[in-house]
Amino acid sequence: MKRRNFIGLLSGSGAGAALSSALPFHFSAADPDVKIIRNDNTLKADVVIAGGGLGGVAAALASLRNGQTVLLTEETDWLGGQLTAQGVPPDEHPWIETHGAPLSYRDLRNRIRDYYRQYYPLTEKEKNNPRLNPGNGAVSRLCHEPAVAEAVIRQMLMPYVSSGRLLLLMQHQILKAAVRSTRVVSLTARNAKNGALVVLEGAWFIDATELGELLPLTGTAYVTGTESRKQTGELHAAEAADPENNQAFTMCFAMDYMEGERHIIPRPADYLFWRNYVPALNPAWPGKLLSLQYAQPQTLQPKELGFSPDGRSTGTLLNLWNYRKIIDRKNFKEGFFKGDITIVNWPQNDYMPGNIVDVSPREFKRHVDRAKQLSLSLLYWLQTAAPRSGGGRGWPGLRLRKDVMGTADGLAKYPYIRESRRIKAQFTVLEEHVGRDNRARVAASDKEKAASFFDSVGIGYYHIDLHPGSRGTNYIDFPSLPFQVPLGALLPVKMENIFPASKNIGTTHITNGCYRLHPVEWSIGEAVGLLLVFAKAQGVLPATVREDRELLKRFQAFIQTEGVETEWPDS
Repeated sequence: MKRRNFIGLLSGSGAGAALSSALPFHFSAADPDVKIIRNDNTLKADVVIAGGGLGGVAAALASLRNGQTVLLTEETDWLGGQLTAQGVPPDEHPWIETHGAPLSYRDLRNRIRDYYRQYYPLTEKEKNNPRLNPGNGAVSRLCHEPAVAEAVIRQMLMPYVSSGRLLLLMQHQILKAAVRSTRVVSLTARNAKNGALVVLEGAWFIDATELGELLPLTGTAYVTGTESRKQTGELHAAEAADPENNQAFTMCFAMDYMEGERHIIPRPADYLFWRNYVPALNPAWPGKLLSLQYAQPQTLQPKELGFSPDGRSTGTLLNLWNYRKIIDRKNFKEGFFKGDITIVNWPQNDYMPGNIVDVSPREFKRHVDRAKQLSLSLLYWLQTAAPRSGGGRGWPGLRLRKDVMGTADGLAKYPYIRESRRIKAQFTVLEEHVGRDNRARVAASDKEKAASFFDSVGIGYYHIDLHPGSRGTNYIDFPSLPFQVPLGALLPVKMENIFPASKNIGTTHITNGCYRLHPVEWSIGEAVGLLLVFAKAQGVLPATVREDRELLKRFQAFIQTEGVETEWPDS
């Protein structure tokens, strides 16, 4: 195959400048006959990506628009991961509308808005609102329905599916891997619909699964859970390491409110257990989990919450109804929506009693089933027992919206995962690099800036936010600084051709708390996809790009032409 010409792409002018303005559609083929090879039960492409979440999709798009062929597997029938199948509107930083994420991520956001403008009867005001927020949820400037994001992601990928350069293997789970020394040779995936096995071969493999599932299968070194302060020197690290202490996961669901109607679900089988459940945390939770009280993340002191789906004020209390609201009926022509729709991803349905990282499939399913019972018990409690500010108990008009999640039980297609296996990387991001307080201790002369990484391949921001752990730890929540994504955190210590593209990069338990959200996951996937394009064109291993400072400079120039920011502006 002819090698692609990168002249212009690496100079920041000419072809590269034109390329940037054309994102995400530009495409250059190394060979007009490039295609996915099929042979019996074997498929072969340039890049094999396991996991169709935001990181996997971003890696696929970066590869495809630069002439590579891609095999992309996904366990569910929806692409988009935490944004769609897990039901979580995007958690983002304050500057997301203008910078702080790749151009392609902002394009995704704009396409979601355009989808509503094209297909939904918005009011004239909102149709012309450049910052349209369909749900007006408090957590994001873009709260929207999961299915809309999934449709938009499909639209972005569809041209490559049609051209035969991308094959989507939906509802496929990776079962095993063939490895030769430090290289992955193939993966074997099983079709959940018919049990058929397929072997996936490629030059490069990307682990974009939600739990870093390829790492143990390929022998890629990794860590889980909490490191100790002695190991990392981090200000907020635990005194003792605990590989089984991972953040709570959540089974999200959607509901609306029909005033005067009765939509109470059958009482969940485990309702009495969850109705009386008090998290055994140190420091302790203030009371029962199913209540309008929780441990304030920054102080761990009891904090009251409000809940009012009928529009009545909750005063100074956060109204959970508005927190992740994905449809605000006032944004649409009168009568189109009978009520608002909100996503329930609250402290009250964080599943704390069990760990799902590095456990058997049976144990994984047991905890997920219990988490589903917790979420349904929360809904039943809201419908029948939650206190109302005006007196009385329960909101029987709350209606489980199974259609919004696209499932028979009304719960998300996959658990909302906050923490994964993490590679042992060539460089690990520590709290001293990105945490505000820890940074002040190690960089007194420049304490208002996160560490500057010579190998930056992206930027992001989120406060360091860790939910209660599976081994009795409470919230860890404190300020961070706008940070960079170092290339070294994307490179395993030993393996040559497998790379992380989700929450499985080289962070610690602590720094995972700010690198795990939507735009950063997308940034990680895009950086990995572009790294493999560049390494192939240069005829080197990806790790060599970081080792050779001249190559690294050229790679950083290349990704900048692709719309990737590598530094935060001084202001």
